[in-house]
Order: sequence, then C-alpha cells, then structure tokens
Amino acid sequence: MSARGDFRHLHPIATRWDDDDVYGHVNNVRYFAFFDTAINTWLVREGGLDIHAGAVIGLCVESHCAYSAPVSFPDALEVGLRAARVGRSSVRYELAVFRAGDDVPVAEGWFVHVFVDRATRRPTELPDGLRAALERLA
Repeated sequence: MSARGDFRHLHPIATRWDDDDVYGHVNNVRYFAFFDTAINTWLVREGGLDIHAGAVIGLCVESHCAYSAPVSFPDALEVGLRAARVGRSSVRYELAVFRAGDDVPVAEGWFVHVFVDRATRRPTELPDGLRAALERLA
C-alpha cells in the first residue's frame, strides 16, 4: 500500500453532491475521473499539452483501481500522482486517492497513456516539454 509521501504531486479534488451513488458513497467510476483529472491537469499545466489543437494527444490504453475505504460528499480528496515508467511514446502513472491530510489511501490504481499523432492516431515520441514534466513525476 502506498503512502502520501510516495507521490511527487498531490492534486486536490472536491467531491460533489452527485458523486455519491444510492449506497451513500462516491461511485467507483468517479475515481477514474479523478485519475484522469489529476493526470491531464499536470500535463496541461506542467508539460504544455495543448488538448484542443496540439499535434500530440494522450490516449488511455489501460486503467485499474482498487478500493480500500469509502468516501462520500463532502469529503475533500487529494490524488497522488507519480510516473512509474516513461517510455518513448507512453507513460504508466501510479495514483492513489487520499482524504485530504490522511496518509493512508482510500484507493490506488494505475493509468497508461500512449501519446499519438492527433491526425493519424499512430504512436509518436513524447515532445520534450511533456517528457520533462513526466520525468519530474518519476
């Protein structure tokens, strides 16, 4: 199990009223949105990824999440983010969701991006800015 200090970056997430399901906890699918938000916010802000017009885009090819404790609205959360492997055209992120300030995660997972040419959808080498931002997460 990961701990808060194992992550180079923590991204805050405010749970919303509609994140809870009929069982009174944040629905499992929301965690994947939390992962996606933490990753893409980093890529845009730190790596210069242009999600609207850039020549390179990241496509998710694999994701996983294991849950260890429930959370619910109005819990404040933080998503720990690190790059476990940065390749020529892909990256495997490791993530953990924490209640704000807690050291033990409520969920852990991974997410794999393959970066592709926007037009051809063929894998392409990571641009320098993205690579540098991802290496700071390693």
